[in-house]
Amino acid sequence: MELQEFISNFADQFDDTDASELTKDTVFKNVDEWSSLTALSIIAMCDEEYDVALKGDDISNSKTIEDLFNLVKSKA
Repeated sequence: MELQEFISNFADQFDDTDASELTKDTVFKNVDEWSSLTALSIIAMCDEEYDVALKGDDISNSKTIEDLFNLVKSKA
């Protein structure tokens, strides 16, 4: 599992946010387009792409995209 691929998959969950705006240090909850629906999309993406089941608390307890990546990687 590669961080850059994860960021790309993460970016695909947004309609209006350009992937180039997202980096490993992005605090994803500060992205204008972030919503509870986006959180559900991220959970679904992690399940489909990485076979990792995240919970809402996992997203709540993560701050940056890299935090989330490390969490998914640890559960994979």
